[in-house]
Amino acid sequence: MHNAFRFWPVFLRNLLVWRKLAIPSLVANIAEPLMWLVAFGYGLGALVGEVTLDGQKISYILFLASGSICMSAMNAATFEALYSAFSRMHVQKTWDGILNAPMRLDDVLLAEMLWAAFKSVFTITAILGVMMALGITHTWKLLAAWPILLCVGITFSCLALIFNALAKGYDFFTYYFTLFLTPMMFLSGVFFPREQLPALVRDISAWLPLTQAIALVRPLFLDQWPQEAALHLGVLAVYAGVAWMIALRLTQRRFKS
Repeated sequence: MHNAFRFWPVFLRNLLVWRKLAIPSLVANIAEPLMWLVAFGYGLGALVGEVTLDGQKISYILFLASGSICMSAMNAATFEALYSAFSRMHVQKTWDGILNAPMRLDDVLLAEMLWAAFKSVFTITAILGVMMALGITHTWKLLAAWPILLCVGITFSCLALIFNALAKGYDFFTYYFTLFLTPMMFLSGVFFPREQLPALVRDISAWLPLTQAIALVRPLFLDQWPQEAALHLGVLAVYAGVAWMIALRLTQRRFKS
């Protein structure tokens, strides 16, 4: 196999294993975001009614749906690149077995990153299907959300692989969720407009990766094209590129020690 595609057998191996548990896996991945959507979208949304976004009034459930789909892509990619990848690397020693073949560590890590990103796409596809069935949105522009959310999955899988390389056990991941992902969920405009934040916090949150994702996807839900799309994609690419290099270096160091 050509060197550029040496990651493919590892990617395919993860896909074949996942197929055995595909239904429970999808249910687990879509249950939480759908509960957020129902509880907040229909419950709190009945009290809030509409929110103002860039001078435009939109229903709260549409606002929440467009943010929660990005949050779902983030969470699905993160869980796969943390818990599942750590199990294969440290607990099951699957990576050690793969590396006995003519395979390099960067090929294995690339396969894990891409698999986590594609798995997030499976998850958001199911969630988008439910959203359309509920009549939240039907615009054809949502077709553009798939490649964007794939980029979101790649970005967050790269970030998660940094902590995968540093972890000694599953408990270590709590720091990542508590200190980074959870605050970002509340600062990036998933549940309320960022304009409600203090000026300093709003300026900081503007450069968070989840904020970039929402800025690209939310307009599509509103049947609009995102503004400054190149800037937002560029920021995501920088996050992904830098995180990938750090994750690769830390993983290589871990396997050498």
